[in-house]
Amino acid sequence: QVKVVESGGGLVQPGGSLRLSCAASGSIFSVNFMGWYRQPPGKQERELVAAISSGGSTNYATSVKGRFTISGDFAKKTVDLKLDSLTPEDTAVYYCKVDSDWNDYWGQGTQVTVSS
Repeated sequence: QVKVVESGGGLVQPGGSLRLSCAASGSIFSVNFMGWYRQPPGKQERELVAAISSGGSTNYATSVKGRFTISGDFAKKTVDLKLDSLTPEDTAVYYCKVDSDWNDYWGQGTQVTVSS
């Protein structure tokens, strides 16, 4: 059984920082991408925030470039997201996604709230 677990969310003031962490465990092999998505309140769809490939390439949403940093360890199947200079528009449930050759796996999500 595969588990994907996120941690690190919380309440932070505008301009503050957070670090989200994600760890995948179980029978998951040939992981080629790991990423973070978010679903803002009132929106139906999740949007890509940042992703990293097993080759080290990274991809960021335009709205977070220069503020968020993704890092991953494919041997350990962990991926972190550093969130800096947070704004209220970053408020959302953040989800970790792990892509393998055979399946994609999602975590349960962690809430990030940016408010004064």
